[in-house]
Amino acid sequence: MKTEKEPAKASAKPKVAFFDFACCEGCQLQVANIGEALLDVLGAIDVVEFREVMSEKYDKAYDIAIIEGSITDFHAEERLKAIRARSKVLIAYGACAAIGGVNGMKNSFDLDEIRASVYGSDYHLFDSTPTRPVHQVVKVDYTVNGCPIYPPELIEVLKHALRGLPYTVPDKPVCSECKLNENVCMYERGVSCLGPWTKAGCNSWCVNNGNICYGCRGEVKNPAKAAASDIISKYNLKPELIKGKFDMYNKCKEGDNNGDHK
Repeated sequence: MKTEKEPAKASAKPKVAFFDFACCEGCQLQVANIGEALLDVLGAIDVVEFREVMSEKYDKAYDIAIIEGSITDFHAEERLKAIRARSKVLIAYGACAAIGGVNGMKNSFDLDEIRASVYGSDYHLFDSTPTRPVHQVVKVDYTVNGCPIYPPELIEVLKHALRGLPYTVPDKPVCSECKLNENVCMYERGVSCLGPWTKAGCNSWCVNNGNICYGCRGEVKNPAKAAASDIISKYNLKPELIKGKFDMYNKCKEGDNNGDHK
């Protein structure tokens, strides 16, 4: 006796979860505000946890875990390792997760001095460690730089992750994008800018909107030292000024983070 075949079950959508550690949650807010450009991606995934926009919790395995924030204590380290163990793919997004971000400035001071400043005389009761970006604690598969993240880049990285394709963070200076956007150089305006030393990939977003580059995407691996020296000399800059500005985001230098999917 013939029986009708049961319709094939639709394959389950990849389960994606967003998590935050030490951060201002600005990158999560940036995701929540992306709007229509995110709809095509959302149609292909199942967002199972995202504290910024939903209250539900999901305690099973994730196809993709997206991490915002740096790691600043032992509790956060253990929590991150647990998330990594339950995730097929892990994406670090935002300067805090990718390079340590502004939280890394803590590393310029004695840790007990920082703890006493924050917690007072009972500081020894509170756990704290030197600030670390996510890749210094667990394996990271993809990286989205920036403070906050540049929305088109996040969408591009997420599409690559869903397809299992590699994505490489551009290792060229922001100046290369700035010139394509026909911006007047900030140095010509008498303002120091970190574009010559900072990784591209943001479409020179800040400079397009009248601001300087603050180096939030991390340093290029091989900066054009001769050109950089020319800029410092031409505009009579102090090298310590440039270094001081870079320290705002780039104090966590240990370990390599080129954004490649391994």
